[in-house]
Amino acid sequence: MSSRVRPGRDDSPDRLYTLTGGRSGTGSTSFDVVTLIVAESDPVPGMQSEHAAILRMCRFPTAVVEVAAGLGLPVSITKILLSDLHDTGRISARHPRPASYRLPDHDILEQVLVGLRNL
Repeated sequence: MSSRVRPGRDDSPDRLYTLTGGRSGTGSTSFDVVTLIVAESDPVPGMQSEHAAILRMCRFPTAVVEVAAGLGLPVSITKILLSDLHDTGRISARHPRPASYRLPDHDILEQVLVGLRNL
């Protein structure tokens, strides 16, 4: 096991346990790593610092994986923090659409290609 020391960072299990209040799951809310998060409110005084950072970070749509990277936390921990904010209405989540679409017919694509070449 590698022991990389990062100044100002404490990734100990105790710290991560404290951040999530001991929870290991997100409850009813599920986030994909590409789910876009948008803040619906500003941080308020007394709010957990990670929650406030998420709200500042997500003024514009931001993917869950980007939020995790910005916080310097594992994605699993970030999802729990996002779930807290989602449950209180402080963020909204735009989930990715399932890949249920079909590509256009090959003949149509060929006709478009021919048309573009003729321009």
